[in-house]
Amino acid sequence: MFVLELTHTAPVEAVDAVLEAHVLWLDEQFAAGVFLASGPKSPRDGGVILAVADSRAEVEKTTATDPFVVAEVCAYRITEFTATKTAPALAQYRETPA
Repeated sequence: MFVLELTHTAPVEAVDAVLEAHVLWLDEQFAAGVFLASGPKSPRDGGVILAVADSRAEVEKTTATDPFVVAEVCAYRITEFTATKTAPALAQYRETPA
């Protein structure tokens, strides 16, 4: 499982100019089963996404297509972790440490 932390690298006006395209991209990732949760940070200087994928390379490939990245208004920090405990609704994503 992956925690994706977005940090804005441009003024909020530049981020807002790409926001609609970013939201459509998020919708595509949710429909594909890649993203489990997402939302803006508070204060609004970026966002957080909880994602599942087979590899870090796959996540990096996905984040590279984010309109925010294409427009160079945000950067991603990707943290991989092993989800050994989850809420019941996320039981299918539980993992066993390697």
